[in-house]
Amino acid sequence: MEFTFKTLVFFSAVTLTGLSAGFFSAWSVSVIPGTLKVPDLTYLQTMQSINRAILNPAFFLIFFGSLILLGITSVTEFHSSRLVFWLVLGSAITYFGGTFGVTAMGNVPLNNQLDVLDLANMSAEQIMTFREYYEMRWNRLHAIRTAFAVIAFLAALLGLLFKSKIQ
Repeated sequence: MEFTFKTLVFFSAVTLTGLSAGFFSAWSVSVIPGTLKVPDLTYLQTMQSINRAILNPAFFLIFFGSLILLGITSVTEFHSSRLVFWLVLGSAITYFGGTFGVTAMGNVPLNNQLDVLDLANMSAEQIMTFREYYEMRWNRLHAIRTAFAVIAFLAALLGLLFKSKIQ
């Protein structure tokens, strides 16, 4: 495979999408099982803290970079083999709708609802009720976005592998 700027963008798209899929997958098998074992107040405090801390340049690079570079790669691969183009376009659409879309339309609004809570002034019953509401929905949405991130990564990776075989 010839090394060009186009190849670097494709490789970067696959790498960032893999990091995104890996991040969401690791969260599913480590953080979620851990949070299931903590008291309600601790859970909500922890999620508030994590949701605030995740808004950082490294996360934004991975999360938004995947989306941007998959889009650019699908455009640059339009005149490539049909298989490579469709794999990358499928990856971009999958990531956009299933990972980015679910996060933006589902997880982020839930995080915003949690962020404005003044946990110190809530009763134990209010805290328990909000946790039940938040955790069930958030974890379900997280499972969906994780599955789509993994699918997007695999499609992009297959596209890169087929492209390397063609050239």
